[in-house]
Amino acid sequence: MAQDTQVLIIGDYYDVPRQRLIDQYPCAIYEDAADPAALLAEIAPTCRAIASHAPVTAALMDALPHLGVIANFGVGYDLVDVAAADARGIKVTNTPDVLNDEVADLAVGLMLATCRRMIKADAYVRAGRWAAEGNMAFTQRVWGKRLGLLGMGRIGREIADRCAAFKMAVSYHTRTPKDVPYTYVGDLATLAGDSDILISVVPGTPETAGIISADIMTALGPNGVLINVGRGSAVDEAALIACLADGRLGAAGLDVFADEPRVPAALIEMTENVVLQPHHASATHDTRDAMGQMMIDNIAAHFAGRPLISPVN
Repeated sequence: MAQDTQVLIIGDYYDVPRQRLIDQYPCAIYEDAADPAALLAEIAPTCRAIASHAPVTAALMDALPHLGVIANFGVGYDLVDVAAADARGIKVTNTPDVLNDEVADLAVGLMLATCRRMIKADAYVRAGRWAAEGNMAFTQRVWGKRLGLLGMGRIGREIADRCAAFKMAVSYHTRTPKDVPYTYVGDLATLAGDSDILISVVPGTPETAGIISADIMTALGPNGVLINVGRGSAVDEAALIACLADGRLGAAGLDVFADEPRVPAALIEMTENVVLQPHHASATHDTRDAMGQMMIDNIAAHFAGRPLISPVN
């Protein structure tokens, strides 16, 4: 019954751990409610946790006075008003580490697909152009190139290690240097100017909004490649479109966008030098199941009075 609800599920995420959560605790699903306000009023006396892959606002927290934890499905928690949670004594958790390798794999794959024009090459073969027109135009190599990483957290380190195996010279920019065997560059424009490929893996925060500007893309240059597997908000999309269109930037591989799942038509139309993915970096059965289980484990720890596995506040 809704009045016995302990966990409110908000947003859509992998159905296997979602069902596991429903089997383990009395749950209510926000999106299924004909009258969400009435649902919140009904579950307010008993709801102590939110399992979320959607915005969680201060108003939503206020509607659930016994809420103690917001378990976010994903390593990024920019959809949760963490400051509001802090003010109300509510803990927020995320799902780090279990997706590091998966995201790093896709970042490298996206880099290869973009530099080697693999999507275009597939279409070239399927359209019969190879037989009719001969060999497709040459592409650019990846091995031995200069890689710049914007971000050197857990995922950034995995990307760097993979790219080092490609004999790439790896440099990075963060707010402060990290204890890693790669070259720290204190200025992002300098990093872009010294790189052939720039991979962004930063989270979506006010500090990173639009950090990859027209100046950064121009510094990367007409042969430069931008790969983004962090957050779409880190890239000035209007500037990106302009720089790709006029040749200031050579190519881009994008898994994230500013207004997902809406992607600018101009990017969709750029089939020669742009590779697009549907925010798919962690989207394998194994990793999404592990993310969901970590979300459940955080809720279980809260209910049992144990330390949370991955608190972010």
